[in-house]
Amino acid sequence: MRPIRPMEKEKLPKKKPSFYARVYEIVEQIPEGKVTTYGAIAEVLGMKGSSRMIGQALSALSEGSDVPAQRVINRIGALSAAHHFGGYDRLRGILKREGITFKGELVDMKKHFWDPKSITNEA
Repeated sequence: MRPIRPMEKEKLPKKKPSFYARVYEIVEQIPEGKVTTYGAIAEVLGMKGSSRMIGQALSALSEGSDVPAQRVINRIGALSAAHHFGGYDRLRGILKREGITFKGELVDMKKHFWDPKSITNEA
């Protein structure tokens, strides 16, 4: 009987990144001074209507993570996850230091919205 040889690394099927890793990969590409929405990320991942899953993925980040989760907000420009950043005023301050402007309590989405579809169009 012939011995079984282990598969070479190159022949192994490529492992797909986890859902969370795919979310983080997109969020890491949001430029400073721009924001995107949970829904826009869900849509580019082919999961339109799954905004909450994006929020869950971002909530799972460890404190001190380099993923700029502060740049993901809700569709109207409200800072819905402020509690993860020490409160509304602290998150607003973080975004202002990054160059984000506000109209009242909401981020100026016309000026600062970054569409994650742009990364799929670059390929």
